[in-house]
Amino acid sequence: MEYRIERDTIGEMKVPKEKYWGAQTQRSKENFQIGTEKMPIEVTYAFAELKKAAAVVNHSLGKLSQDKMKAIGQACDEILEGKWDAHFPLVVWQTGSGTQSNMNVNEVVAYRANEILADNGAVGKVHPNDDVNMSQSSNDTFPTAMHIAAFQEIESKLFPVLQEFIATLKDKEHQFKDIIKIGRTHLQDATPLTLGQEISGWRSMMEKSYSMTREGVQRLVNLAIGGTAVGTGINADPTFGDKVAKQLEVQTGIKFVSSDNKFHALTSHDEIVYVHGAVKALAADLMKVANDVRWLSSGPRSGIGELSIPANEPGSSIMPGKVNPTQSEAVTMVATQVFGNDAAIGFAASQGNFELNVFKPVIIYNMLQSVRLLTDGIKSFHDKCVKGLEANTEVIEDFVQRSLMLVTALNPHIGYEKAAEIAKKAHLNGSTLKEAAIESGYLTEEQYDKWINPADMVNNK
Repeated sequence: MEYRIERDTIGEMKVPKEKYWGAQTQRSKENFQIGTEKMPIEVTYAFAELKKAAAVVNHSLGKLSQDKMKAIGQACDEILEGKWDAHFPLVVWQTGSGTQSNMNVNEVVAYRANEILADNGAVGKVHPNDDVNMSQSSNDTFPTAMHIAAFQEIESKLFPVLQEFIATLKDKEHQFKDIIKIGRTHLQDATPLTLGQEISGWRSMMEKSYSMTREGVQRLVNLAIGGTAVGTGINADPTFGDKVAKQLEVQTGIKFVSSDNKFHALTSHDEIVYVHGAVKALAADLMKVANDVRWLSSGPRSGIGELSIPANEPGSSIMPGKVNPTQSEAVTMVATQVFGNDAAIGFAASQGNFELNVFKPVIIYNMLQSVRLLTDGIKSFHDKCVKGLEANTEVIEDFVQRSLMLVTALNPHIGYEKAAEIAKKAHLNGSTLKEAAIESGYLTEEQYDKWINPADMVNNK
């Protein structure tokens, strides 16, 4: 491999000749050989938006030449196009402020900007610190990139698949609105409801989670930019943060604002804790829905078997013909990972010491992993399972007719204790509820047929 020599304030470093990063990136690459988890590329893209906006604002303030601004902007656009993904190699487990990832972006932007300047015959040279990082510190740029990345991923990736999932649940709710089934509480038989009503509960969960996450994500429009090193804004124009937020709105269409208290913005990540809490609630609801699907589709002959799921792949390497609820299994594993991520984010966010929280990389890594896993998990569960759910009406009807909890409808007519006596007798003798009721002498066959009507019990209006 061929190398070139790059320099920083510590000294010289050998950098692979074909790579655009500089000495500080190379030092980080060599000093933090920990794990395989790379800094999410979404963070790099958020940095590119930020560096472009900062260049525009610094030029407007008379601090950066037009040629440098344009070259930096073009380099950032190319990063956003995915052209230079291979030049961002750093792991999550680095400095807790994310300084090295900030410098990785600064170095790549500067290197590419200098190529652009040379190609255009422009005078001057872009410096990663003095120009690309002008009026900024890693301490305010990294949390700013965290918010940009999290906001964009939730809005552009998670919300669309969640809305599609909700729409399909609405369709299933309507499709099954007239199928009366037995309800279950405590995993025991309960009174009837319709399959459509049961699915309406799933749909409402997803709608509430969507609403809470949409409300929460608005907290992320507050950006740390303008705070620089400790929140005072040293080396930055007092208007810099507000102007960068406005420029980011121009570039992204998102109404970002510069935080009104930069001391908070640098040392606290409660907004991400808050948003991820809503994301965790979504995961909890998904866990419930997926578990309901696998319980209701259990069988086919020794389980509940009220639902049929698509047969996507053979279910066993030894048992022929087996179909397993693999999509439910996958999405519930996703949910458990999100729960773990939430614990990590909460603890990491509590570690703000004095003017800076130095757990930033792990916070954003877990945040983005949760969003990515839920996005992919919901889509897979939707496409490969929920869309193809079918009701096994014969099984459902049989359960309804054999249920002892239909006796609940007798309470207003003969009282709770007599109704309980009938149910216990039917269970003990293995008789039908109707047989036990008539044998009790508490009501006639005509009264039983009038009072025990599952369709009257579901309030399906």
